[in-house]
Amino acid sequence: MHIATRAVVLALALAGSGIASAGDATVQPVTGADQLPPGQDVSDTVIELAGWVVAVQDSQGYPFAVIDKAAAQVFVFNGDGRLQGAAPGLFGSAVGDHTAPGIAGLALKEIPGRDRTTPAGRFVGGYGPSIDAGRVLWVDYESAVSIHPTATGAPAERRAERLASPSPDDNRVTHGCINVAPGFYEQVVRPTFERGGVFYILPDEDSIAETFPEFAQASGAASGGD
Repeated sequence: MHIATRAVVLALALAGSGIASAGDATVQPVTGADQLPPGQDVSDTVIELAGWVVAVQDSQGYPFAVIDKAAAQVFVFNGDGRLQGAAPGLFGSAVGDHTAPGIAGLALKEIPGRDRTTPAGRFVGGYGPSIDAGRVLWVDYESAVSIHPTATGAPAERRAERLASPSPDDNRVTHGCINVAPGFYEQVVRPTFERGGVFYILPDEDSIAETFPEFAQASGAASGGD
């Protein structure tokens, strides 16, 4: 499915909130790139959450990303809610949504395997300094989670190959940070979040109600409590 088609699907979700119409969806410009494997589905939760963010202005006009760990997908939107790009991502090797206390003060090799998680939730982030990687895009500074392009080091981890794989099953390999392909990072992520933004990371194990209570409440009301 080409990104223009995905953009229509997402825009149609916004139409249900009165933010856009089906006619608008067919003409919305798409400026980014679709790097998701051909035919890979986008979950209803991603579509509904993106629509809710725009409908209630939860990102307060800042660009935002909706990140689906289970499907290994990253969706980037500008401040107007227009889809800028979609791509696979790499995530923490441990399945879970928690952040271990004091993890930000540990060297990567010191992080226990069980704590190499990518936390779930709503995070306000932006570019800032790091101890050993220069200026990085922090998703959440306190839990030391950032988005950055895949590095050329550690060839045994085969990160580029994992990103190119059509299945999300091999995309859990990092210490907790989110990796995307260098081209997607430079074309979509960096320019979109140059002045910061909001990141919505879907949970592995926690419920949507626990992770995004306001969205869950609104979504439940809209669906009659289902």
